[in-house]
Amino acid sequence: MTTNAQTVTALEAQHVLQTYKRQPVVFDRGEGTRLFDVDGRAYLDFISGIGVVVLGHAHPGLAAVIADQSKTLIHTSNLYYHPLQGQLAAKLASLSGLQRAFFCNSGTEAVEACLKFARRFWYSQGVKNRTAFVALEHGFSGRTMGALSVTANAHYREPFEPLIPGVTFVAPDDIAGLEAAVTDSTAAVIAEPIQGEGGVRPLSPEFAAAIARVTKQTGTLLIADEIQCGLGRTGWPFHYQSLGWTPDLVTVGKAIGSGIPIGAALVAERVAAQIFPGDHGTTYGGNLLSTRTALFVLDQLDALAPHIRDAGELFGQRLGDLQRQHAVVQSVRGAGLMRGLELTVDAQPVVEAALKAGLLVNRTAERVVRMLPPLTVSPAEIEEAIGILDGALASVRVEGLTAGVKA
Repeated sequence: MTTNAQTVTALEAQHVLQTYKRQPVVFDRGEGTRLFDVDGRAYLDFISGIGVVVLGHAHPGLAAVIADQSKTLIHTSNLYYHPLQGQLAAKLASLSGLQRAFFCNSGTEAVEACLKFARRFWYSQGVKNRTAFVALEHGFSGRTMGALSVTANAHYREPFEPLIPGVTFVAPDDIAGLEAAVTDSTAAVIAEPIQGEGGVRPLSPEFAAAIARVTKQTGTLLIADEIQCGLGRTGWPFHYQSLGWTPDLVTVGKAIGSGIPIGAALVAERVAAQIFPGDHGTTYGGNLLSTRTALFVLDQLDALAPHIRDAGELFGQRLGDLQRQHAVVQSVRGAGLMRGLELTVDAQPVVEAALKAGLLVNRTAERVVRMLPPLTVSPAEIEEAIGILDGALASVRVEGLTAGVKA
């Protein structure tokens, strides 16, 4: 690490709460799919701020919209109307089929809103015992208390227990377990169509169909957690659409602002009819700057849809080539531009080797290399990333031997 970087990290070490294990690199500039550190070295960014910066870094159009709105009006609170919330809500309704939106500042806030709205739906109808939730093992919905309560990983949960009661976790291949867990006290089932933090694990068609069937038969609400897999990343506006779901609530975050904080809870009309003024709120959520940004991002994603499908197919094919070449790669997971390489060993050495070679990816679920590049990523950048991953995978060792290349 250079002197410039050491100055930054030393100041953080003194004054920033140490809740993150940061990689040893300091960035101060970006352009498209590349980030540049304080010493001017370029890195290919295939994690994009954990799936946030979907239009790439320093997008000229996005920068112009942010600058224009900041010179006009940024924030008024939710005490008053402004022209943009309704426009954004209508756009999201056209993409999702859910008629109404509640705007907030992040994905975890969207989860909090959906959990509250699910309980309120039943309470408003006088069914006061339907307060429980069913969530999935390997699921991750955020770190606030409600979202953490429906997140399975004990490492995240245990230091903060007791969390909200009445949450049952089911393995995402256990249909009988799901059928047993959903009872007449269950308010909602919450599930990510592709589990991101849990290791880029798509739900199987059979289990996804079971969720749809069980929730429909019991009247239980279905919350589709689309924070990571939604808004074009897999080639669909929302990935639940590929599973045939008709959810009652949908969480939105990450991609919608391409770096400007904004989230949303999308709500079906029958649920919205049971929500009333004062039930939930936020100071910043849905302000003019964030909603203007999101409108621009969603317009860009419409135009990018064919590119995302082509790039996602190429990315999947080339990762499949790596699996065939490297014994350490156990499987390729995900869809579109949300991909994971499941390894037979800890993924951290591969992540570190890629960083040294100028590629940013991250480790999740211990043995998975997760990749969430900007949705604007080019075929040439995908090929460049595959070349770096090829070298990084060849450098790891399995049971004391260099992983090597398959014959």
